[in-house]
Amino acid sequence: MMEMDGIEHRTVQVNGINMHIAEKGQGPLILFVHGFPELWYSWRHQITALASLGYRAVAPDLRGFGDTDAPDSPTSYTCLHVVGDLIALLDAIAPDQDKVFVVGHDWGAFIAWYLCLFRPDRVKALVNMSVAFLPRNPQRKSLESLKAVYGDDYYICRFQEPGVIEAEFAKIDTARVMKEFLTYRNPGPLFLPKDKMFGHPVDAPIVLPSWLSEDEVNYYASKFEKTGFTGGINYYRNLDLNWELTAAWTGAQVKVPVKFIVGDQDLTYNSVGTKDFIHKGGFKKYVPLLEEVVVMEGVAHFINQERPDEINKHIHDFFAKFH
Repeated sequence: MMEMDGIEHRTVQVNGINMHIAEKGQGPLILFVHGFPELWYSWRHQITALASLGYRAVAPDLRGFGDTDAPDSPTSYTCLHVVGDLIALLDAIAPDQDKVFVVGHDWGAFIAWYLCLFRPDRVKALVNMSVAFLPRNPQRKSLESLKAVYGDDYYICRFQEPGVIEAEFAKIDTARVMKEFLTYRNPGPLFLPKDKMFGHPVDAPIVLPSWLSEDEVNYYASKFEKTGFTGGINYYRNLDLNWELTAAWTGAQVKVPVKFIVGDQDLTYNSVGTKDFIHKGGFKKYVPLLEEVVVMEGVAHFINQERPDEINKHIHDFFAKFH
């Protein structure tokens, strides 16, 4: 176990893999679930703030990321595997808490929706960011839908062929790849055409925003340098398998109290049909206990790092209702 900024780090065995977690504080547990290309570290501002407000903040590196094991098989990264890891983690570290608070962002939000769908008995309330609930379309697989709308250069489509995008990322410095993702502010879809990757030369300077320092980028880069990006990208490679595995939940509702937060510059919020789904009744139909939707102006995808103080307050204010 090691400490950093008063945050404790340890390894917990879940489902045959070693999972690294960061935690701080005592009280009701908040489970923070990160996205891609991220780590427990994406929640650094939330862990410290919520711990000081009387919570036990716990942020794992999900399987395939950071200091958690990365199974070799690409099919070991389905929503069932990852939700299974989170349930096993809660059983191991908080056996006395029947239900916990959950906060998710990006892929972590996707996983948090599945967690609430599969095991609503374990979740008190959810604050989810960036990715709204996506009801399963029984008529068409996920990738087919994405390709039809965005074409083959869309980043999720480009992530599908094992090894291909990793080889292209390897030609770019890891810190540079991290900067490209973390500073992406185009509200339109992310395209990664071969040899043109992020749409500008790899030696064009990237100016970091005020909320992101070189040291912070280097922390991410040091971990992805060690693990590579495959574990994280494998989540995208299971979209169609997730679609097959979740057939039994077609039409199912998420019956957990939810607050949803998104930036108006986030590429997810600006994707085809999303605003209508969120604001015109679709979201509430599938998430009947959706209590609040917050659209933050001038904020892009990495919302909890870009506006930590506001996000910390949103989390605290919402969860305070459920004590």
